[in-house]
Amino acid sequence: MLLTSSQNPRIKGIRALSQRRKRQETGLFFAEGIRLAGEAVQTGAEIETLVVAPELLRSEFGRDLVARTGADNVEILNVSAAVFQTLSRKDGPQGIGAVVRQKWMSLENMNPDEKLGWVVLEDVGSPGNLGTILRTGDAVGAAGVILLGDTADPYDPAAVRGSMGSVFSQHIVRTSLEALIQWKRQFDVPMIGTSDAASTDYRNADYTTPVLLCLGGEQHGLSEECLEACDTVVRIPMVGRADSLNLAVAAGVMLYEVFNRAKGGG
Repeated sequence: MLLTSSQNPRIKGIRALSQRRKRQETGLFFAEGIRLAGEAVQTGAEIETLVVAPELLRSEFGRDLVARTGADNVEILNVSAAVFQTLSRKDGPQGIGAVVRQKWMSLENMNPDEKLGWVVLEDVGSPGNLGTILRTGDAVGAAGVILLGDTADPYDPAAVRGSMGSVFSQHIVRTSLEALIQWKRQFDVPMIGTSDAASTDYRNADYTTPVLLCLGGEQHGLSEECLEACDTVVRIPMVGRADSLNLAVAAGVMLYEVFNRAKGGG
């Protein structure tokens, strides 16, 4: 059966997942494209439905994904090209997307000895930045992100797209600063914050892993409460006219410093 109406209740429900309120209500999100659908399958994500537009799906890998998920008893929802266009945020839709169950980890279940550590993000507003940080954290072997305050939704379409699939492999925690401080003290995990007002150059800090690497929102940076909770606060030096870095770029600089230290390169 091929769905040809964009007003079909199933299609409207999937389209509504672009709204944060609907994602919170359902616990689902939509991952569009061959790369994201493939990552969902390969990482064992809980896929509710695979949405396929046979007219648009020209990739052999994509067709193999459909066969593989169908064999695993995942629902395959076939739609027309026109209907898929109403779900797509791509200029050239690839004809495949997955409705996936969100996966959140609790602070209590975090392993204090896992990998390089975690990126702590406080009041980060841009889902695109969040997605890029997930991707970079995955690249260096970080465990995931810990979200504090009014931080963007990691399952926002822009965050999912920016993560290039790392949203499926990185641990994602949302908690309070108070709970994080208690966890940090319980397991004696060092917490390093970033601030343009810090006196310590980021290259001169001790990055004993695992570490909690803290970055604040695009507008105001880390709160005073979070800075006070940090064992060390560092700055990234700048010599040009720019007085700040893009948040995802700053996170990348810091993550690769931790990575290089852990590998004995610094």
